[in-house]
Amino acid sequence: MPERPSSLDLGTGADWQRVSPRYVVVEIVGTIVVGVIACAAAAAVWYLLELQWALYAGAGVALVTLVALILEPRRVRSIGYQLRQDDLLFRRGIMFQRFVAVPYGRMQLVDITRGPIARWLGLADLKLVTAAATTGVAIPGLTEADAESLRDRLVELAESRRAGL
Repeated sequence: MPERPSSLDLGTGADWQRVSPRYVVVEIVGTIVVGVIACAAAAAVWYLLELQWALYAGAGVALVTLVALILEPRRVRSIGYQLRQDDLLFRRGIMFQRFVAVPYGRMQLVDITRGPIARWLGLADLKLVTAAATTGVAIPGLTEADAESLRDRLVELAESRRAGL
């Protein structure tokens, strides 16, 4: 008996759109900043209060930061989205994968944000807001042109679905 095609292709089909490879830089800079601040805080506690555990905590934070830096490129490659007939499907995650489907008719706001590092690299985040708080989706690392084009397309689709067309 022939296999029926699935309406939900969660594999690595050609329809998945990935974020810009430059988004790795944004994530790496963010990880380094957080790691340095946490290590500096632990070092200050160790130096000023002479608490030995703070030194071990700082070493632990440095190790976790190093592992996170190694995993960042793979984690960024796992982020993708797919425009389907009735909804936008978003995925992210390596070990704990998350798939969110946002119906076009439920979209209330499509917002573009740009942080300082992302703006310097010509990237933007596209945020979708719905009435349900758990389905809010942010697609990071899109080029500015792609983000604006996708925003316009999603607004058009959302308006047509709400109008019942």
